[in-house]
Amino acid sequence: MQVEKVFGLGHFIAQSDTVGLTLFIVLLSMSVLSWTVILKKSRQAFLWQKSFRVFMQKLDCTTSDIELKMEIPDSKTRHAAAELLHRGLKAPATFRDAALAHAIDDEASRMESGQTCLASIASSAPFIGLFGTVWGIYHALVSIAASGQSSLDQVAGPVGEALIMTALGLVVAIPAALAYNAFQRLMRTQLACLDRFAHEFSMRLGSHDDFQGK
Repeated sequence: MQVEKVFGLGHFIAQSDTVGLTLFIVLLSMSVLSWTVILKKSRQAFLWQKSFRVFMQKLDCTTSDIELKMEIPDSKTRHAAAELLHRGLKAPATFRDAALAHAIDDEASRMESGQTCLASIASSAPFIGLFGTVWGIYHALVSIAASGQSSLDQVAGPVGEALIMTALGLVVAIPAALAYNAFQRLMRTQLACLDRFAHEFSMRLGSHDDFQGK
């Protein structure tokens, strides 16, 4: 009685050589790294939105430079809008717009953190998975040729197993690609909020300076 072979991911890994195992570990590491970045940036985005909303509510109630300075948090926990406020109050009137622009650029650089990693994983994971499939098929065909058995069931099983690597590559790449696009859109929204705040804040201080000049 012929014993039926059980094919699957476990069997594929068990039968893989060093190259196949290395590719599997690379994809697994990329998945862990991708989800780490996604969770970290999601938490940062949530805290950013919450702190920005609270800060703007407090700022709407201020009427003087002294009250504005009191709204600036400690430097260790300073929010992006608070950093704009801090730089705007410290800078001379003639350099205020430049100071605000530099602060927004710094915040944009901070928001970009992790995006390169997600983009790299999204673009490279499918090709790594495809290479793993090609290598797995080659490895399986060599083994079949060495055994001298070429029936359909002997070929279809190993080849089907090798396709698992392509699926793994897509499983790794799709969340990274979706997260990258979502964070890009969120970053544009956040920077638009900062640009609007910087413009209104500059106009407010400009009106205050004109009033003091009179």
